[in-house]
Amino acid sequence: MTPIRHNGSGNDAVLDAVRDAVLAVGVRRTTLTDVARRAGVSRMTLYRRWPDVRSLVGDLMTREWIAVATGAMPERRPGVTTRALIVDGLVAGVRAFREHPLFRKIVDVDPELLLPYVLDRRGASQEALLELLAGVLREGHDDGSVRAVPAERQARSVLLIVQSYALSLRTMTDEDDPELGEEAFLAELRHILERTLTP
Repeated sequence: MTPIRHNGSGNDAVLDAVRDAVLAVGVRRTTLTDVARRAGVSRMTLYRRWPDVRSLVGDLMTREWIAVATGAMPERRPGVTTRALIVDGLVAGVRAFREHPLFRKIVDVDPELLLPYVLDRRGASQEALLELLAGVLREGHDDGSVRAVPAERQARSVLLIVQSYALSLRTMTDEDDPELGEEAFLAELRHILERTLTP
């Protein structure tokens, strides 16, 4: 089920509560009762908006991952191409995503929660990221710094690359060897993105 997206300060308080619960006990042990208590609302208030904990966690992930993506994008600077901003933002985003406490908790305790979005379907987080990415890629097409191909396909291809680094990087790193450490692989990611986006 694709998570329902909600906005507003009341929903933010609920999402803050579910984040705190998940960080404390993981997704499987989080209950709507616990979330309601932490948020200071009734269980029925939650049930009217979210049918279960997973849909709540889906909305939480969408909020958190979009915040990571937008926060990682550097400010525009004179003389810096859109392609350079995209590459810097994506590499910084992968680093920030992997360091995010919610991501780390889910990977450590409830990794199966991520499997549907890797193997079966796109979730709300991915749809929102694709929309953001396609928009900035079109800007790169306009200024000539990004290879001009259909933006939606290009966004999906780039997200496939970035997603594999974000989700699977720790399976390939060896922190005892500087040539196989995380920073070395992030440098490789930068190179891959530069090559695939350069006209």
